[in-house]
Amino acid sequence: MSGPSPDILSRIEALQKKYDVMGQDLLSYLDGLLYADYLTYWDYIHVDTLLSLQNPKTSFPDEKIFIIYHQITELYFKLCLSEIEQISDRATVDGKFLLRRMERINGYFENLVRSFDIMVDGMEPEQFLKFRMSLLPASGFQSAQYRMIEICATDFIRLVSKDVREQLQGQNKSVRELFEHIYWKAGATELKSGKKTLTLEQFEGKYSEQLIALAEAYGKKNLWQIFSRLSPEEQQNEALRNAFRMLDVNVNVNWPLSHYKSAVRYLQKDPEDIKATGGTNWQKYLPPRFQKRIFYPELWSEAELAEWGKSWVTREVFGVR
Repeated sequence: MSGPSPDILSRIEALQKKYDVMGQDLLSYLDGLLYADYLTYWDYIHVDTLLSLQNPKTSFPDEKIFIIYHQITELYFKLCLSEIEQISDRATVDGKFLLRRMERINGYFENLVRSFDIMVDGMEPEQFLKFRMSLLPASGFQSAQYRMIEICATDFIRLVSKDVREQLQGQNKSVRELFEHIYWKAGATELKSGKKTLTLEQFEGKYSEQLIALAEAYGKKNLWQIFSRLSPEEQQNEALRNAFRMLDVNVNVNWPLSHYKSAVRYLQKDPEDIKATGGTNWQKYLPPRFQKRIFYPELWSEAELAEWGKSWVTREVFGVR
């Protein structure tokens, strides 16, 4: 019987060096490998656990579609945040690396936008309008990961309500002070009284401190700050500029308007629009032309800024080509 091959011996030698540096006993690790069971797909992916996480509140079958799709959405958001973290925590970022990662993030969002037809056309309106009443006051508005993506993508002032943004810009306000004027608060007020909805109060109670801390941590390492530190030549790279513009459109136009298209299908009824589950003012909150939320205004022309989001609405929601 022949002995170990040179390849095996070289790898054992490399492992010996690795564990010697850490003061570890290689034989113990080899024993662990010898006794360990083979890995299975279902254990590695935690398939059984994953498939057990759908717990409808009603007996309507389409509620399970609603739950699964939102869980998929949150996993895609986690992928985006993982890419942003890799960019922001890297010691040195060049244009080539940044472009590759931006393309990944855009790919995730583009998959999400394309898949939103599941929400637009994949449920029976009669079922949705009934089971949604069991979800009060929960709302997709409460997705903290989406807020984290926004915070990590741009300077925090860009997320301040457009009504006070110019007034506050340049005043050297703290993140905590600016957070009081964050754009999404206006979308989570009761339609009649103008008071904070329970949806917003729940969200702020759970996430405000975490989001403020994130914004403070990313003040100098958000995606725009990293782009701004590239060399002038790299900043003029058209593919990279387009990748940033595409992220702006994906997050601030395509994604919210996909929700708007769904809301129009399920909630726009004569003679009065139906409120969202969290009582959010979806008619004002979702359309980008009202919010004028733009991450990278420096990369857009004045005409493009003026028409922000309008062409998508006329094309996708109202069918005007």
